[in-house]
Amino acid sequence: MRYTSDLTDSEWNLISYCFPKPTATGRPREHSYRNLLDGIFYLLHTGCQWRDLPKDMPPWSTVYTYLRRWEDNGLLEQIHTHLREHVRLLAGRKRRPSAGVLDSQSVKSSETCGERGYDAGKKINGRKRHIVVDTLGLLLMVMVLPANIQDRDGARQLLAKVFRVYGSLRCLWADGGYAGALVGWVQRVGRCVLEIVRRSDTVRGFTVLPRRWVVERTFAWLGRFRRLNRDYERRADVAEAMVYLAMSRLMLRRWVKN
Repeated sequence: MRYTSDLTDSEWNLISYCFPKPTATGRPREHSYRNLLDGIFYLLHTGCQWRDLPKDMPPWSTVYTYLRRWEDNGLLEQIHTHLREHVRLLAGRKRRPSAGVLDSQSVKSSETCGERGYDAGKKINGRKRHIVVDTLGLLLMVMVLPANIQDRDGARQLLAKVFRVYGSLRCLWADGGYAGALVGWVQRVGRCVLEIVRRSDTVRGFTVLPRRWVVERTFAWLGRFRRLNRDYERRADVAEAMVYLAMSRLMLRRWVKN
């Protein structure tokens, strides 16, 4: 183990079977899947540029190529789903959730990003991460869109995909930004109840709101990864892959500790 972001033997053993096995023919692999993952996790933790990956890791171009390949073939989401289901079982829950929490987070983006926009409410020029988490705060799905897209519009795009994958969802919680026509749309399309948790006008300062604090904690978890404190990715799908990888890293550590 060279760096604190590297996978331990126990962590790697939990996901190693998800990767293709070596073939009897063809050119031997120069870099192991584990070393390639360690390169991605190093970048996630430190926030460095791709070209600044340490020399004792595989070349940055190779690491990035495999990141794109695993994102395109759905492997990263499969690993993430596998880990989330087992962490839920460890917590005494069913594999598939029946309730979740919806929210978004606007983050500044670099000038190299593709599509981005200006969030007038947060005064941020960049992108917005729309996420749905379960009641433990574990990520169900993320969608990265330009920051100028309203929460309700982004939620429709995200939830249309969520309901196709998680038909077991029966209740969602969200803040006042999602009130209005979205409530009826969720009931009609997803056969799910969207409950709006509003902040009281009489309360001043910080207060923990029921259910909503779960998703805010998830954003705090993601903030531990310096690469996610700002959006540097040219492509939105790569930005989404980075979020799945960050959550996978957190769940690996939680699973091993338990």
